[in-house]
Amino acid sequence: MVKIRLARMGAKHKPYYRIVVADARMPRDGRFIESIGYYHPVARPTKVTRVDQEKALEWLKKGAQPTNPVKRIFTREGVLKRFKESTTVSTNVEPEMTSVSDEPSVETVA
Repeated sequence: MVKIRLARMGAKHKPYYRIVVADARMPRDGRFIESIGYYHPVARPTKVTRVDQEKALEWLKKGAQPTNPVKRIFTREGVLKRFKESTTVSTNVEPEMTSVSDEPSVETVA
């Protein structure tokens, strides 16, 4: 199973994380398939997050499962909203009905 998760980088007490796509059997900071962004929670004045949304959507469509922290980041960045919009099929659209009759139209001449 392929997961989208955080891989810890940085020094002691100064973490930053890469958002990576990795096999679920690999260790947290081990080998990964692709890096799709980063998350810097200690940055001042606000937390810094960057996600390549196109790559994230591509992996979600392939079936990669985001972990809970990554789900929160994706929700904040709007990735999950775009994913849900792209996967839901509009069921409210009614098929257009055309009436076809076999009888020729009769015109009256006055």
